[in-house]
Amino acid sequence: MLSKLLFSLLFLCVVISDQVTKFIIDSTLSLHESRSIIGNVLQLTYVRNSGAAFGLSFGNQTVMFIVTVVVTITLFYLFISGKIDTGTIVGKIALVMVLGGAIGNLIDRIRMGEVIDFIDMGFGRYRWPVYNLADIYVTVGMFMLIFSFVIQSKSSEVSQ
Repeated sequence: MLSKLLFSLLFLCVVISDQVTKFIIDSTLSLHESRSIIGNVLQLTYVRNSGAAFGLSFGNQTVMFIVTVVVTITLFYLFISGKIDTGTIVGKIALVMVLGGAIGNLIDRIRMGEVIDFIDMGFGRYRWPVYNLADIYVTVGMFMLIFSFVIQSKSSEVSQ
């Protein structure tokens, strides 16, 4: 029971931190405005993204919305029903991060038809696509999930 409460709180923290940072950016910057944080290396740049994470796209806004909804609902169902056995606390935290990040971006798609991005990193003209906290949560969560599954499969190979 306590673990479900803690995972629920983590999920809320992920979604709320994503939405609060986007609200702050939307309230303080104009679209396409940039503010330097660390010179040219790290900037806040307010953009709106109709594609997937890091500016990737695999269809129009309707396709992106439908894919986001289907993937999010599927992951949520598999997690709640216990059909995804992450096996470890790291795996469960990872899945909560992925779900929270997906929900954070889904909220934007429902509200505006696109996602607010604002973290702009790079050197000179070599820039990473602008992204947001939800993208970080999904990316880090996926790496943690893969790591968790690899560790889990290695330990089950050793025990056999």
